[in-house]
Amino acid sequence: MRRIDAAQAGALFGGRIETPVRAFVQGHMGRAWQSEDGRCAQIVTGDFCFFAGDADADGARELAGHVPADHPSDSLLMLAHDAAWDARIADVWGDRARRIRRYRLHADALRADRLPPQDPPAGYRLAPLDGRLYRAALAQAWSRDFVSLFDGEADFLARGLGVAALRGDELVAAASSYLIYDGGLEIQVQTRDDHQRRGLARCCCAALIAQCLRRGLEPHWDAANGASLRLALCLGYRNGGAYDALEVPSSVNACTKSER
Repeated sequence: MRRIDAAQAGALFGGRIETPVRAFVQGHMGRAWQSEDGRCAQIVTGDFCFFAGDADADGARELAGHVPADHPSDSLLMLAHDAAWDARIADVWGDRARRIRRYRLHADALRADRLPPQDPPAGYRLAPLDGRLYRAALAQAWSRDFVSLFDGEADFLARGLGVAALRGDELVAAASSYLIYDGGLEIQVQTRDDHQRRGLARCCCAALIAQCLRRGLEPHWDAANGASLRLALCLGYRNGGAYDALEVPSSVNACTKSER
């Protein structure tokens, strides 16, 4: 198994539409590895992992069990492109893998004039996710994924996009570009536990989507659960159906650890 660059990954992943794959193949963010014989490969972008090539190749088992040694989260979400890779991942990880249901959404029906109101409830205000809020987001576990895939504050300010909800000057919710790809971004939305169920996520997302539409960017959404699906539908996304993914541990239980 060896690290490969975007051009090398493109030979196996070319034409794939998943946004974490596009983020790497287009040179924006993420990392990739390939089997020694070049017949299969893996892309890891943030908490998402994808495979391409022959799931029966000699190096496929090693790739299916691979988690980067410096992966910052407790788990990695492995998404199989076909039944063969799904079976390979399940075979390698066994009962350490948890099968979860996710939901695809399509942004083709989004319209600025049909978005819900962007005005937050009394006591809150919306603000761009600027340098100060970048640092605040990175300093807290609940909000780190708003900015964590970017290469520092300057990189986020140059290439990222986000709308924050503030109580006073305190960050309590936001919607941001979890990752970026040519012509679009993947939305990350989160509200701090003690400020949930007040409509903050909806306001932040509506404001971020409006900015994307004005700039000609695709605001992609992939729902991790039913609550995320309902919010996306409220914002005007079109339901693309459910799919399964395998969540595997990224700590000492990982099958294979790369050095970097």
